[in-house]
Amino acid sequence: MIIYGKQVVQYVLENHPEIIEEVFFSKEIEKKLFSKFLKLGKKIHKLDNQKAQALAKGGNHQGYFLKISIFEYTEFKEMKKLNFVVVLDGLTDVGNIGAILRSAHALGIDGVIASGVKTLKESGLIRTSSGAMLDIPFCKTENTLDVANELKQYGFALIGATMDGVDLKKYGKIEQSDKVALIIGNEGEGISNKVIKKLDLKVSIGMSNNFDSLNASVAAAILMYTLKR
Repeated sequence: MIIYGKQVVQYVLENHPEIIEEVFFSKEIEKKLFSKFLKLGKKIHKLDNQKAQALAKGGNHQGYFLKISIFEYTEFKEMKKLNFVVVLDGLTDVGNIGAILRSAHALGIDGVIASGVKTLKESGLIRTSSGAMLDIPFCKTENTLDVANELKQYGFALIGATMDGVDLKKYGKIEQSDKVALIIGNEGEGISNKVIKKLDLKVSIGMSNNFDSLNASVAAAILMYTLKR
């Protein structure tokens, strides 16, 4: 798997050097950083601009690339042991999912479940999450309704973000011992109707100025912060 971009490459170097298999550069880098890569004992390649653009498929690579080992998802049975998880119902946008992973890790959420999807672009998610995907339990499942049912059986309260939900300002704080699953719907349709019927609580974000346009990642970050506050 190839990832690119200066920030995420440096993050992996500092936090997960064990997954690095090969290193690629298309520009000169500072000696101190280059010496860290040398110490890995891995192959280091110099790319011309054309090859770099091809490897990044036109993305903004900033001259930094890594070949890393295949990402391993956390098994769903392990997610059920956690206390606060975020369930993404059918989200597919790499930017949104990556931002949610980044926020979840920063805000102390225990894990994230990407549900209702068959495949995800792991390399893109590692990049858009700034590497946070490597440091938070992350599970992938195909059926959100099954996830909701199983989490309920394990004592999770299902809280869903909907337009007609209770304003979070009126809802109490979640305790550390509470088992909670915050469900975020996809970019176009929100939470599926079958899953909405399973919710214990519907919540929303109070808006001002008759404006109600927040993308999934921004809404998720506000909800996570407020519930964990």
